[in-house]
Parts: sequence; structure tokens; C-alpha cells
Amino acid sequence: MRLTIFGATILLAASLLPLSTQQSGSAGALAATPPMGWNSWDAYGLTITEAESRANAEWMAKHLKPFDWQYVVVDEGWYLQNPESGGKPAWQFTLDKEGRFTPALSRFPSANGAGFKPLADYVHSLGLKFGIHIIRGIPREAVARNLPIAGSSYHAADAADRSDTCSWNPDTYGVKANAAGQAYYDSLANVYASWGLDFIKVDCISSRPYKATEIHMINAALKKAGRPIVLSLSPGPTSLAVAGDVRQYAQLWRISDDFWDYWKPAADQGWAQTLYGQFATAVAWAPYIGPGHWADADMLPIGYLGPRPGLGSVRQTRFTHEEQRTVLTFWSIIRSPLMIGGDLPHNDEWTTSLLTNPEVIAVNQHSTANRPLMTTNGIVIWTARPENGKGHYLAIFNRGDSVENIALEWNEVGLALDKGYALRDLWEHKDLGRASSIKLTLQPHDCVLYRVGE
Repeated sequence: MRLTIFGATILLAASLLPLSTQQSGSAGALAATPPMGWNSWDAYGLTITEAESRANAEWMAKHLKPFDWQYVVVDEGWYLQNPESGGKPAWQFTLDKEGRFTPALSRFPSANGAGFKPLADYVHSLGLKFGIHIIRGIPREAVARNLPIAGSSYHAADAADRSDTCSWNPDTYGVKANAAGQAYYDSLANVYASWGLDFIKVDCISSRPYKATEIHMINAALKKAGRPIVLSLSPGPTSLAVAGDVRQYAQLWRISDDFWDYWKPAADQGWAQTLYGQFATAVAWAPYIGPGHWADADMLPIGYLGPRPGLGSVRQTRFTHEEQRTVLTFWSIIRSPLMIGGDLPHNDEWTTSLLTNPEVIAVNQHSTANRPLMTTNGIVIWTARPENGKGHYLAIFNRGDSVENIALEWNEVGLALDKGYALRDLWEHKDLGRASSIKLTLQPHDCVLYRVGE
């Protein structure tokens, strides 16, 4: 297969990745399709309150629920009474008598003696699902006080590995691979099930390094808890060497470091994953996605990143309209989970339209055989099939900084050469008629998403 750009011929790469692990659908699987929802980190960092959580849930229920958005996730720091006080030693933690973090009453007043159950019940009453973020391990304060572990004869010191702490968050110790460690994770899963959680994001576990033993223990605990809870692992990049293990023990795993609203690396945030870089990162994970198993490209930093963002100052996303459309298109064609990062009540009409295009959402939720045809400095091409097997999806991206005039023959995207195909532009909701080939002009950082019919 070949691509012609301004008269130059470039061989396509990675055109025939093995797809043995992909499936068209499995309605009974936990996270049978990529989860779609909202996470508090990008807009609120450590500081989200109950009132703000409810406001975002209400906006989602009113504007996004009809398009299958459903998860409301409270990210890191919900157990801090004073998250804006500058960190340790000023931070004040809230724990129950059995060594588990509980929501800070200064920010989640309904949690008094009930944990997150009242907030979860409210989110459920809106027809949505509720989740939280945790750092793996057992609170250091629980270990210092040697608190008992619920449902067992063990204490926190029996479970804690004091030599193991998260490099960027010292709130917890790692958990030993012993009976006490399993009892602690069992106690977490039990209380989370009693709160009515549907989703748990576990941080400091999927890379630097990959904590296989703790992942297995958390998975075992959730299976025993009596409630289906999606397990998401963070941060990335998760190693391809553990692809088989992570698919077996989690529903979501991060494929990159934190993704923020940068096209290319920023001088002061060189560690952050960029949109330009995510194109190459996602290629290797295509064979491993399928019902219940999703490679996670991270949250969508679009819309209003405020009032207290997890990185940088309050702002509208740095991404242009073209770049935001590219984010949604790429996350959809690779079937990444879709977790909005911006504050939902601040969404303008354009941002809302970006999130409520049913034809684009269908690519994320109901496609199969998703695979890359090419990733270069200039052009990226992915293809997929609708779940019903009728037709094809084709996403073409201009990753370069100049206008690209693109000419493609049908056999260059895996279709028969001797016939024309009907094209539909999914972003524009527009039928383009039958075409004997593909010819288009793409602005820098822009894309198209087509449905190709016989």
C-alpha cells in the first residue's frame, strides 16, 4: 500500500498488525465498551468538593447522558481536609478506625459516617455511575497508628511494606504480598462496594514499575466484593511486555504519562504526553483492545480547565478547535476510554457539540478491527469496521505543521481498487457521494473521519 502526498510516495507502516485479541462485542463483559465520563483532575486537581461533583454530574445527566456518557469520577485527594495548604506536613488526612481513607467532611459533608455512599446514590439517581481515584497501598498514618484491618486479625503494620512508597505521592506505603496485605485490599473493596462505586482508578501502579502483585491482589479483592467495579490502572506508559497480564487483571490501563493540552512538548512540562506523541504511542496497543480490555490514552483536557486545575493556571484548553476534533477522533478510532477533563458546567456550545456527535461516538463504542495503516511525522491513518460489519471507518490526520494535499487509492486503505465507494463525513453529518479515490486537503493538526460504504 502507498500514500501519495504532493507527488511523493511513502510506504505505509504497521498495516497488518495481528488482531487476534480484538472482538466485535461482548455484552456481558465488565466495561464491554470503552467507559465514557468525566474526571475531576484536570479542572480541580486535589480540591474537588461535593457541590462541584454534583454540579458536574447534573450537567452530564442533562446534556451528555443521552449520548452514553455515564461515569462521574472524583480524582485524587478526596481524603484531604485542607488540600490547598501546600502539602505535608500541613495536610490533614481523614481515615476510618480500620485504616482506610474516607472523604473529608470539610469538602464532602454528606459523607459523615457514610463515606461516598450519599454522593454515589445521588449520581445513581441521575442514571449515571460513580467512581474514585486512589493511590495504591495503605495509608502511612494507619501504619503509624497500627490500626486493625477490617474483617481480619491483622493490623496495618502486618500489611505495609515500608520500603515501598510512590515517588510522587508519599501518602501510602505499598502492600505486602501476604495474607495481611490481601486482607487490607479486601477491606478496601468491601467498603467501596458498600459505597456503591462502579469505577476505581488506582494510581502509581501501572508503571515505574508495574506492580503486578498488588494489581492481582486488588483484582481478587474486587471479585469478592459482590459489586461490579471497573478497575483502571495509572499512570503510563504501561510496558508492552506486561500486555497479557494487564489485560487479564484490569479493564483499563494507561499507555502514556499524563496527557495535557500540548501539541508538542512544553519547555516547562517536558514529561507530559503530547497529542503529537500520542499518535505513535497508541500504535503498539491496537492488538490488545477488546470488550473488557481498553488501552487508556488518558483524559480529554478540553473545555474550561478550572477553577483549580491539576496543572497550570485556569484556562480554556490550549488546543485549537482542529486539535480538539483530532483528540476526539483519535481517541475514538483507537477505542480509548473517553474521560472529559474540563469543568462541564462551563462548556460552551462548540465544546458540547464536540461531545455529542453520535456518529463519532459510535466509532469509539461500536467498532472493531481498529488498526493503524500509517504513522509518520506528517500523516496518520487508522481504519476500523462498524460493529455490524457493514462498511469501514477511515480516520486521516495531519500531524504536520503545514497544509497537506492527500490523494489515496482505495487499495491503499485496504479496499478493492476496481470500484467506487460512498463517503460520509461523520463530523459534518454529510454524505459526500461516491468516489473513485480519496482526495482532500487537511489543515495543520486537523483530521477527517469517514464512514466508507459499498
